[in-house]
Amino acid sequence: MLELYHHGSSVCAAKVRLVLAEKGLDWTGHYLDILKGDQFDPEYLKLNPRAVVPTLVHDDKVFVESTVICEYLDDVFPEQPLRPRNPEELARMRCWTKDVDMDLHPACAAITFVSSHRHTILRLGPEKVKEFLDSTPDLSIYSDWHAVKRNYVMDGFDAPGAADKIRLYDRYLHMMDEALIDSEWIAGGGFSLADTALIPYVNRLDMMSMSGMWEGRLPRVTDWFERVKSRPTFKTAMLDWVPDDLTHDLKTFGRESYKEVKSILGIDN
Repeated sequence: MLELYHHGSSVCAAKVRLVLAEKGLDWTGHYLDILKGDQFDPEYLKLNPRAVVPTLVHDDKVFVESTVICEYLDDVFPEQPLRPRNPEELARMRCWTKDVDMDLHPACAAITFVSSHRHTILRLGPEKVKEFLDSTPDLSIYSDWHAVKRNYVMDGFDAPGAADKIRLYDRYLHMMDEALIDSEWIAGGGFSLADTALIPYVNRLDMMSMSGMWEGRLPRVTDWFERVKSRPTFKTAMLDWVPDDLTHDLKTFGRESYKEVKSILGIDN
């Protein structure tokens, strides 16, 4: 039995949902509202002490870290493989999944929180906001996430390092465009875990009305994302789990914040 603890706005949870969908696997979901603090429940912390999603439970065995979970699923359920057989393409795929974890995920946390999530969280009121921020473990997304998240929520685009993370996000979009010169998919050859790793991060920008970061600038990323959206797994794994109110917040606050993002990146469109 596969059980997934997840949330609609979590890019890491979306990555795992996409792999489950691509492999045609049945699973039971446990939905945690991470913008209200469900991840800090003591029972959940026993499964995932970092207080993040996703967490996968497979026949009572617990797995954390989305990239690890995706490779585990590809090992245990080898049908519809998502890792290239070609060693060069496999190495390229693993470089991308490593870079997503190391660089792109912290950049996504920055742009999401300063653009949208901070407004959703501040709506909780001063006492709940304090409780939410105080509950974040010191070691979570990365070693100083407790302090960094507080800065993003309270200071928005003025938070230390926020603009640099947005520039890093843009750099990765350009790297993707270069990777797609000779192939329809990121690692070369066919659709792979490199694509499933990156899809949630491009989709996050799209949900925040920031598709101008590639449309009109990066034609190969534009074409890649159109191919991604045409896959039958995209809507069910990426969009259907995001509640309407959160979809509205991401779109509305993201659109309002995009002028700041464009200013940081020097985008004219």
